[in-house]
Amino acid sequence: MEAGRPPDRMTAGELQDLLVTALVRKAGGSKRDWRAALGKVRVYSPETHPHCNWSVAPSGSNGENAIIERLLDDVRGKYPLVTTD
Repeated sequence: MEAGRPPDRMTAGELQDLLVTALVRKAGGSKRDWRAALGKVRVYSPETHPHCNWSVAPSGSNGENAIIERLLDDVRGKYPLVTTD
C-alpha cells in the first residue's frame, strides 16, 4: 500500500488480488479461474457513493457467483472505499 494512504483503504487492483486470494483459499481452484469469474473491480466517485464506492459483476457459474457474493458482503464492510489504481 502507498505511504500516506489510510490502512483501511486500498486500490481496486489490491482489492481484486485480495478477493481472488480469498476465493482460492475458501473454495479451491486457480487464481486465473477466480479472477475470470470475479471480473474487474469498478470504482465510483466517493461523492456519489459515500458508503461503498466499488462493485464487481461476477460472471462465473451460479455456484461460483454465490461464493463470490458471500465474500463481497464480508469485504465491503472492511474495505468500503477504494482508490483507482
